[in-house]
Amino acid sequence: MLVPVKWLKDYVRIDIPTKELCDRMTMTGSKVEGVTELASEISNVVVGKILSVESHPNADRLLVCKVDIGNDIIQVVTGAPNVRAGQLVPVALHGSTLPGGIKIKKGKIRGVESQGMMCSGEELKLKEEDYPGAEVDGILILNEDYPLGLDIKDALDLADEVIEFEITSNRPDCLSILGIAREAAVTIGSEFKAPSIVLKEGIGDINQEASVVVEDSNLCPRYCAKVVKDIKIGPSPMWMRRRLAAAGIRPINNIVDITNYVMLEMGQPMHAFDLDTVAEHKIIVRRAYENEKIVTLDGKERILSPDTIVIADPEKAIGLAGVMGGANSEITERTKNILLESAIFNGTNIRLTSKALGLRSEASNRFEKGMDFTNTVAALDRAAQLIQELGAGTVVNGTIDICFKEFKPKRLDIQWRKVNQLLGLDLSPEKMADILTRLSFEVEKAGDFMSITVPSFRLDIEGVADIAEEIARIYGYNNIPMTFMEGTSVHSSTTTRQYFTDLAKDVLVGLGLYEVVTYSFTSPKVFELLRMNREGEQPLIVRIANPLGEDQSIMRTTLISSILEVLSRNYNRRMESCKIFEINRIFLPRKLPLDELPEERNMLAIGEYGAGVDFYDIKAKIEILLDSFGVLRDVTFSPCVHPTFHPGRTARIKIGERDLGLIGEIHPEVQNNYDLDTRVYIAELDFDLLLNEARKERKYVPLPKFPAITRDLAIIVNKNILAKEVENTIKKAGGPLLEKVELFDIYEGNQIPKGYKSMAYALSFRDPEKTLKDEGVNKISEKIIKALEIELDAKLRQ
Repeated sequence: MLVPVKWLKDYVRIDIPTKELCDRMTMTGSKVEGVTELASEISNVVVGKILSVESHPNADRLLVCKVDIGNDIIQVVTGAPNVRAGQLVPVALHGSTLPGGIKIKKGKIRGVESQGMMCSGEELKLKEEDYPGAEVDGILILNEDYPLGLDIKDALDLADEVIEFEITSNRPDCLSILGIAREAAVTIGSEFKAPSIVLKEGIGDINQEASVVVEDSNLCPRYCAKVVKDIKIGPSPMWMRRRLAAAGIRPINNIVDITNYVMLEMGQPMHAFDLDTVAEHKIIVRRAYENEKIVTLDGKERILSPDTIVIADPEKAIGLAGVMGGANSEITERTKNILLESAIFNGTNIRLTSKALGLRSEASNRFEKGMDFTNTVAALDRAAQLIQELGAGTVVNGTIDICFKEFKPKRLDIQWRKVNQLLGLDLSPEKMADILTRLSFEVEKAGDFMSITVPSFRLDIEGVADIAEEIARIYGYNNIPMTFMEGTSVHSSTTTRQYFTDLAKDVLVGLGLYEVVTYSFTSPKVFELLRMNREGEQPLIVRIANPLGEDQSIMRTTLISSILEVLSRNYNRRMESCKIFEINRIFLPRKLPLDELPEERNMLAIGEYGAGVDFYDIKAKIEILLDSFGVLRDVTFSPCVHPTFHPGRTARIKIGERDLGLIGEIHPEVQNNYDLDTRVYIAELDFDLLLNEARKERKYVPLPKFPAITRDLAIIVNKNILAKEVENTIKKAGGPLLEKVELFDIYEGNQIPKGYKSMAYALSFRDPEKTLKDEGVNKISEKIIKALEIELDAKLRQ
């Protein structure tokens, strides 16, 4: 909703800057999307009067003009053919700016000094509807008598700001200038002034001029009409054109502009029909006939169905009710008599019609959200009043008002203490009543209850929660103190599982991975792609009874295929590296055929490719994650074989004796199946098991007081012995004084017997109670070497 500030000030006194108004309106629920300053690019352009026009001495097509700008007389050179002495024109002075960033400076043109420039309508970015003559070839000639030197923005009413409000669907009353003005008045503590609607005595009797029949009261519960005769079609006054244009409506002519003006001002859509084109001067509100056709005002032919409400005469449809008028009854220069329409139409029907025809309008937007049932006649009178004030026609006495239901204001009996309980406040009923009264509610207090009459334009008010919201937004959300819920103890709302799930995501994102979410449906061909199509390798699967297609016909039993699809998509779009993870469910039936729901197991999958990525890189990430869960000490990595993974670069991960998952490089055949021409590393973990084993508790120890002693140990062992076996043997033999064991080198070569390897470890020893001596450390080292010789047949490398 675009709201020109000058128009808004007609109905509420605003003495604060526009920015402050916007901030305060947003805080009371009328969200401001932005503010536009009209003609902000125009500066130092004033009204001037041409005193004389002479030919340029050095150019046949140029003229030299003396121009009075109020406090000075300047000389301007122009090539415009339409300038005459005595005309008022816009003059851009030295140092002025025009739309498009154009800057005007004084200078010489063919040897004659020019101290500025007279402007055309095009140079000021004006159109014919903005000001008559704006599109004429030449200088813009001002038709009214303005003070010389007056800023052109003030003269042409260009100096204004437009506020754009985001109007929520529950506040259709704010789709009007008056609705925003009511809100502004309450927000800034000012007085709301509705326009005074007073009609002069007209002529004749409307019942002699027109008639209305409504065939479906459910689709049109109220239809009102007025007749105006002796219409004089012409341009609207400039103030009206400027306001319409600023609010996003293109000015057309005085009658159409008045209906649009009233719609924007009061929120009630209106339409004007050329009465002389209406057969028998009879309006019929009915459903459209099957395949009935109408050409709307946008020049397009529409084919209708009985679901559409039309405004018709006895012969034809002349308008789409609540959406757009028909071209066969539009206002033209030949129009002499009009019928003004103001009605209430079924909002749901209007929305469906608008959607079916692909035709939305300012009117349909308002009808869809709901209309004030009492506003129809007031809007008609306002339009008739403007026609009288502009001398555009003679109003016929009387109003046709076809109304099928009586409006009864909604009344709510509210316990005012309940409002305080909802808001955590201690407001007095008098304070609540004051806020509601300023919002146009009527309030009567009796004991613990307030009897509240809801204004007709507040269709969104249903109960105590709505009343509490109205009081809260005006009282100020920032003024509501923070309080704990009564009768409850304060606990974290995050469960242990949620905590560790969030922790896992934080850790993995911190390690440079991106989270992905993929579909739970997959294709039966996935097992062939993963090389799991041999007997005994393919798990039991859940087939979907009504799949979207063969590619999504089963529930997945592993995340590996989903991760590979994402990696493949990125690789084939020239992404040099990709590191992703997903925490999601797999579905494992307990038996087939299904007679109970399958097990839904949460899994964690990590996938990587790119420079610097190898088995140890992804293993390090897994170890950091396991350490954050407090389970790393219980985890082992051991070589294994899996059809999806490379046979020599895959490990099974266990927590104690339970399988946690797999980690390794994807088999080259699987990579080819997924169009991946690079090494890919994937880990898949049982996330439910990981969550069950996770430990929130952490044991902290003080920093050591005594220094450590380090020793390097190099041994030769059979190449099939795992590093973990060696590490466990060292730790067991080293006892409590062995603080850290770190493998720093593995070597196989000429100096090592075939079938063996050299493994070098850095050992760190420390006693928390005293400083260790070499003699004690040497004894422990000898014990370690002996244990390695006995348990692993290892030999000390000389």
